[in-house]
Amino acid sequence: MKARTKKNLEDFFKRNNQLIPIKKEILEICEAITYCYENGGQVLICGNGGSSSDSDHIVGELMKGFLLQRPLEKKLIERFKSLYGEYGEDISKKLQRALPAISLNTQTALISAFNNDVDPDLTYAQQVMGYGRCGDIVIGISTSGNAINVYNALITGKAIGAKTIAFTGRDGGKISKISDYSFIAPEKETYLIQEYHLIVYHFVCMYVESELFDL
Repeated sequence: MKARTKKNLEDFFKRNNQLIPIKKEILEICEAITYCYENGGQVLICGNGGSSSDSDHIVGELMKGFLLQRPLEKKLIERFKSLYGEYGEDISKKLQRALPAISLNTQTALISAFNNDVDPDLTYAQQVMGYGRCGDIVIGISTSGNAINVYNALITGKAIGAKTIAFTGRDGGKISKISDYSFIAPEKETYLIQEYHLIVYHFVCMYVESELFDL
């Protein structure tokens, strides 16, 4: 673990000492996502309602700089310049290295078509079939832990060889029982569970970015 990451880790648990009893589970999630990206994988994320917004939010933190700027590698900047001159160089200096992530909540045409033609409980699972590969990660977010469309996405992920992560609350529900890794927020009310999800996935994104980029 990098010194920068270690400091972020220590600061996080000082601010959120109520999460120290499940520190191991949170770190396992961080390490699994880092490993996925180190090996060329991607992250697929799904949820319903507020958890759908959380899915989009996580993508926003992974696909661009979170705490770091993530400039492109020098070789790629030079290629932009050789192909498109000063304009290409200007673009390349604004673009950032991304960590591939897809929110499965955003494809409205596909979702509505599959809902209408096949089965609304399988719309996320169908996208896992289409996008997912062995070695990827599928994250399912459900405050109750029992959202059937999220559950189906996770079991489909396991079937294709992806690792699975549950963000949930209460007793963990169905999705925590079938996932490789779980963060079970220590609350029962939906809005309080969501508040825990936010601070933890922000930390996860911070950890992964810190470990993967030498900046």
